[in-house]
Amino acid sequence: MRSRSGPFVWLVRKEWRELTASRAWWALLALTGPLVGVSFIAAVNSYAEVSAGAGSGCGFVCNPLDGIWAPTFSAYELAAIFLLPFVAIRLVGGDRQTGALTIELQRPMSPFARMGAKALVLLAGWLVTGLAGLCAAGLWLAYGGSAYAPEIAVVAVGHLLNAGITISLAAAAASMTDHPSTAAIATLAVTVGLWIVDFAAAIHGGVWTTVAAYTPSALVAAFQHGLVQVDVVLIALTIIATGLAVAALWMRPGVPVAGRARDSLALAAVAAVVVFGATQARGSWDASESRRNSFPEGDEQALEQVRAPLTVEVHLAPADPRRQELDHQALAKLKRAMPHVRVFYVSRTSTGLFEEADPGYGEIRYDLGGRHVMSRVITDEGVMETVLGLAGITPAADADDEFHGHPLAVRPVAASWVFYGLWPTVVVGAGVLVLRRQV
Repeated sequence: MRSRSGPFVWLVRKEWRELTASRAWWALLALTGPLVGVSFIAAVNSYAEVSAGAGSGCGFVCNPLDGIWAPTFSAYELAAIFLLPFVAIRLVGGDRQTGALTIELQRPMSPFARMGAKALVLLAGWLVTGLAGLCAAGLWLAYGGSAYAPEIAVVAVGHLLNAGITISLAAAAASMTDHPSTAAIATLAVTVGLWIVDFAAAIHGGVWTTVAAYTPSALVAAFQHGLVQVDVVLIALTIIATGLAVAALWMRPGVPVAGRARDSLALAAVAAVVVFGATQARGSWDASESRRNSFPEGDEQALEQVRAPLTVEVHLAPADPRRQELDHQALAKLKRAMPHVRVFYVSRTSTGLFEEADPGYGEIRYDLGGRHVMSRVITDEGVMETVLGLAGITPAADADDEFHGHPLAVRPVAASWVFYGLWPTVVVGAGVLVLRRQV
């Protein structure tokens, strides 16, 4: 009997039924609640201790973005790494295992549309897990906590992009391999490889640091700080599109393996060019209420007047905590505020333990249009004063817009009942009902 709906709508409905019939998705949904609950309860307890100790003038210490939203939503990073790949592999590779792919191929539809339907359903299934995060937000508001919508939205988008990357990688692995277990191992190998890149960046620096800036963990970290960077978003979208396209290319059983491999390599080459171009894109948005990723507005306006290129030479080893703080705080803000900033790192070793006695170790040398100055200060204020002093600019006095924080000393009342009792009960009950109806 011919379906009255179009082939794509029919396929989306079919994939949704497949997803809801998957025990892997119900396991993901059931485990997400307790994962979010553990993170939320620990975050609220820590926030309460800090608020009680700091009082009304806690400032950046009592920032809900860092104290509540980032640790709570970090549970979704774990779910995306260890649980979501199995759901994606089950949905993408299950049709080939059951023979349903043969029936799908009888409908006139491109493999890209088929892969798009599966990705759309997987995205919808991931969004359902977001209900646990909404429960945490509702509890926090019920406690009297403060919520700044833009920064919460940015954190959620970051985890959504991370999930999209996981789905695309798992889909490509499921399409290119003959068995789900092989696809799971391949996906895990990529995840471990990205962790190795982060580790190498922390130890050796150099090109590893550049590559590590675009790994999924770095993407999530930036969004959890309320920072949206154009280059990171473009690269994430390119990776997602490439992974799904590769999965679609391998969903053509009539095409020889050599032909599918050739098309995949060509697509990967195009994606590499796009990624390289995306790294040159500038632009960012600090969505945090506290402006934790930016200099004060008066200082940024003063930096806009600087037209000469700035060169910074940092004599610190990659593993030196001072370099990491300088790179992730002051220099990162400086690069976003000024259009022409180049940073060079100089060190003999990776740890710096045997360079402390060197005369120039720890120096930060600035060159702005031929004018030079040396400093050892790594704080935001110190770097800003050095650059503006080198440019001969006096920033305008800032208005009293200092972030005073939102202290709240409360306990996570009823949170354990919601996440450890109500959530699993509802999910398991709904899963049993749905699976019985589809038997």
